[in-house]
Amino acid sequence: LRMYGSAGEEGEEVAQTLMMLGSVFYVQGLYDRAMKKYEKAYEMYRRLYREDHPGVVRVLSQMAVVLKNQGRRAESLEMQEKVLGIRRRTLGSDHDNVASSLTNLGTWYWEEGMLAEALAKYEEALLIVRRNHPERNVLEGRILANIGRIYKQQGQLEEAVGMMKKALRIFRRTVGTDSTDAGLMRNYLADVYIGLQKVDEAMEMWEEELQIVRRLKGDEHEDVAGMLGKLGLCKEKA
Repeated sequence: LRMYGSAGEEGEEVAQTLMMLGSVFYVQGLYDRAMKKYEKAYEMYRRLYREDHPGVVRVLSQMAVVLKNQGRRAESLEMQEKVLGIRRRTLGSDHDNVASSLTNLGTWYWEEGMLAEALAKYEEALLIVRRNHPERNVLEGRILANIGRIYKQQGQLEEAVGMMKKALRIFRRTVGTDSTDAGLMRNYLADVYIGLQKVDEAMEMWEEELQIVRRLKGDEHEDVAGMLGKLGLCKEKA
């Protein structure tokens, strides 16, 4: 970095190096040092390309993550909103990266307990993904899963089941029945079914998951014991 600076060469390679150093510090948990590197990279990208450049988006995204880990959540949100604005302006409102930004913002609002705001972001992202990928893809499944989980938190259990079942169908078709996404969805669905007093449906989900876990991890794995425990409790309620 000193070599570049002494020559006055503030090019993209320097900005990329600053980004890499920031990432190293971030992984080490040195958030203040990471932020300083990202801020320098951000200013350099802005001087080179102004705001509307992929490099600016990348560094702002990283800064948002660091700010969140520092507990500076309002500033993190501001960064994420800025990223969304740049992506809308440069890529158009229907781009997959815009859907990704909306999904990230939805998760931020969800973690803050702002469920209505989270739903609005997820629903906008869902519309974009469906327009771009009518064949269905895994991102649509994950957005549906999150919407279903928010409905569960709101006590809208039937609506939660509807979203989660759609998500599970997509996961089975795109990443497979044995995937982590499908497994999580079966567990979420089973929990909602228990809340609805639909014990048979919950048992069906857990029995399917038990068979998959046994096949993938073996009978002695702790996850098998956990699934057997859940099934035992269900049978007591049935």
